[in-house]
Amino acid sequence: MSENRVTRDGLRGERPGRDATFGNGMAGVDGSPRRDGGRGKRRRRGEELAVPPADFTSYYGRPVIKAPAWAPADIAGYLFLGGLAGAGSVLAAGAAATGRPATARAMKVSSLGALTLSTAALVHDLGRPGRFAHMLRVIKPTSPMSVGSWLLAAYGPLAGAAAVSDLTGLLPRAGSAATRGAALLGPGVATYTGVLLADTAVPAWHEAHRTMPFLFAASAAAAASGMALATGPVAENGPARRAAVLGAAAELALTRALHRGAGLAGETYGRGAAGRLLGAAKALGWAGAAGAALLGRHRAPAALSGAALLAASACTRFGVFTAGIASARDPRYTIAPQRERLSGGAG
Repeated sequence: MSENRVTRDGLRGERPGRDATFGNGMAGVDGSPRRDGGRGKRRRRGEELAVPPADFTSYYGRPVIKAPAWAPADIAGYLFLGGLAGAGSVLAAGAAATGRPATARAMKVSSLGALTLSTAALVHDLGRPGRFAHMLRVIKPTSPMSVGSWLLAAYGPLAGAAAVSDLTGLLPRAGSAATRGAALLGPGVATYTGVLLADTAVPAWHEAHRTMPFLFAASAAAAASGMALATGPVAENGPARRAAVLGAAAELALTRALHRGAGLAGETYGRGAAGRLLGAAKALGWAGAAGAALLGRHRAPAALSGAALLAASACTRFGVFTAGIASARDPRYTIAPQRERLSGGAG
């Protein structure tokens, strides 16, 4: 038997009843959570909680996920140049089909140049050229990386053949077939990188997975239209001017949708370096679209408008890349959305 004694610290020797608490007082004897928050009695109306609500944290504030170890100049440049190449092949095929040979030639050459630079940036980030070849050892339709590698492997020779045939005049039929083939693969080349980013665990990219590929498509269209305005003759740039306005408007609208669709992680699109880059993309996009629509029939304004659209597309890609890296380094953007989903599922 136990003997109860009254001390300065309370009763000693008292056996615990069924309402006794263990640990931090948050659970009953049977392990079930207490309704009163572990304080032993119901909270009266107007009474403040003695313990503040729990907040998320991570081990010493370190990131929960590992940020991608990608060089910004290599990968963000690869995102921009790949989009320019793919969309440029579509415009080249359209220009060739509508009797605009100078514009078609300029876009074929620019697509080949952009593809060459983007491949060089990718290989530089990989470290060894053989690593790209290793990605072609398997075909995995569920992997954006595998699909993208095979798209590049098939698109590159077609884009090269189209440009060489147009410049040299050799094998015109084969060159026309290569132009059409590159145009068919161009949209995939321009947008698969958006799917690739959204398929990662990086919060700012993954939470916006419904918008990212469409933003990359619009950004690529604006960039390719800008290249056509900058390099093609004024007499042939009517379709490029219209495509520039539509592409720039879609890019600006989808950037706003990306910001909203990313939830809490969307804050990274409006802060720091990413916010400055996307702000510059907005200003350059509006300027390029207005110049193309109003002054695109004149050589100098058309070239300046095209340069503004190219710069806007590049700022968009670099801004999206920078925002994703920032969201991966802050544990709040990983933990808070997970808790929201868990609480929503429990409800």
